[in-house]
Parts: sequence; C-alpha cells; structure tokens
Amino acid sequence: MEKTLVVMAAGVGSRFGGLKQIVPVDSEEQFIIDYSIFDAIKKGFTKVVFIIKEEYLKLFKDSIEMRIADKIKVEYAFQRVEDVPLTNFKIMREKPWGTVQALLCAKNYVKEPFIVINADDFYGEKAFQKASEFLDNNRTPYYYACLSYQFGVTQSSYGSVKRGVLELSGEFVHSIIESKIDWDKDKLIATPLNGETPFDIQKETPVSMNLFAFQPDVFSILEDYWLSFFKQDQETLLTREALLPECLMENIKKDKIKILNLPSESIWLGMTYQSDLEIVKTKLQNLKKHNKYPKHLWR
Repeated sequence: MEKTLVVMAAGVGSRFGGLKQIVPVDSEEQFIIDYSIFDAIKKGFTKVVFIIKEEYLKLFKDSIEMRIADKIKVEYAFQRVEDVPLTNFKIMREKPWGTVQALLCAKNYVKEPFIVINADDFYGEKAFQKASEFLDNNRTPYYYACLSYQFGVTQSSYGSVKRGVLELSGEFVHSIIESKIDWDKDKLIATPLNGETPFDIQKETPVSMNLFAFQPDVFSILEDYWLSFFKQDQETLLTREALLPECLMENIKKDKIKILNLPSESIWLGMTYQSDLEIVKTKLQNLKKHNKYPKHLWR
C-alpha cells in the first residue's frame, strides 16, 4: 500500500536559536530528518512531503533532497502567513499560524494514508514500524493513531518543554492538552497553553510528539477547525495558533474521530535548546556503534 511521510518543517526554532531542521547531528553532516526519512523508507513509505516556508526551498533541495531524491519521491508544500480564510483580515504577524494550517498546506499532495512528524525530532525505527503497520491494517474512516512516548523519555535537561499531555480511556486517546512542562521542586507541572489550570504529571505520563498516523479524511476535520478558528476576534488571532492536538481533542469530544494510543516503544531525541545538540550527537553515535544505523545513511 502507498504511504506518505509528511514533515512539518516551517518552524523557526526560537528557543534553539536557529533553523534546527538543518543542523548537522553527526560527523557525516546529516540532519535528524535524514534519520526519520531513512526509517520511513525501511517501513514502506514511498513519498515525503516537506511543509516549509517558501524561502527554505533552495536550502532543502540543495541539502536533504539531493541526498534522498533517488530513494523516495519528494514534494514541497509552502506554509504562508497570508493564506487565511478571511479576506478582510489584517495580517500583522510573522509567526506561522500553527500545525493545523501546516498540515492543510499538504492537502493537495496527499491522497493516501500518511504519517505526520516534526522535522527536528528523532522518533526511532520502532515508532515508524508501528505507524506503518497501523496504516496497513486500518481502513476505518476517521480512525487514527497517536504514537506516544513517556514524558521522561522526551524531557530536556536544560529547561521547560512543550508537549501534548495524553489522557487515555482504555486504548484510546481521551484528551490531548498542549502544555508547557517544567520541574517545580520535585514535581513535574504541566501548564496548559490554553490558560486552564496547571496539573501534575509523572515521568511515565504519555505525551504526543506530533507523530500521528492519519487517513486522508482528516483534512475535512482540519478544514472545519481552521474555519471556526477565524471566528475569534482579530486581537486574539494576532497571537494564537491553530494547534493540531487541540483540533483533534475537539473532534474526539464530539465523537467525530477515534485515536488509538500506540506506545512507540522507542527512544526519542530532540533539540529544544542548543545544549541538547551534544546529547543528540552522542546518542546517535552510540546507535551507529551498535549497528542500528549505517555511518552514511544514503550510500
């Protein structure tokens, strides 16, 4: 079955201090996204769609695409701040509108089952395997999967992080609360980005890292949410983002969709802060030493 990898890569990495999607993470000048694409190809994905800012196009073509073009079909979707559903809206922001808009940018390029990931997260081969198997075996409309991680696997040693905290009902996701998570003495406190009351979590609490397995029918759900998002007042719209987890949670509550929780059973690596980079490099080097990845991914 044809399957597509959709990569959200339009972010600017404000806390990291630069475009971390194309920061080398090994001595071979490869990026984290190289490892994700390598794992996806092994698990049967035949196309990758990069969601980027248009000004990044040459950069991606001259680096990532040049390495992978003979291994997998490559396409690009552009996320633009000016692409909004209101003709009378005065655009006064530079920051992208969020992950709902990002994924909608890929609609015209994705007609088959797909997974979506962040460009700057390393998810591990096992996660891609489980996502691929879910897509191969699932034909039910509006039935998706979230590849989750225990929070402790995803925390940074250098400061707070943003994660989608999962509340489960049996095997299924009951809610996803986008939160800023940090230590307060000996407690982990999740502060919801929507302004709701902070709450405690444990290292074992499952969180979403924006690795979802979808059917193409998810685009109708995203479009409805995107249109309703712009019913807010313009002052609110200048700063708020339309976030994929919030869209999914709203539709779970309306019983429009079901999301299976699939524990990834994999390591995760990421770079929220510059100081995280050396940790990522060391762990990837260890994976190569144990023959989990070749030294040069694309030779």
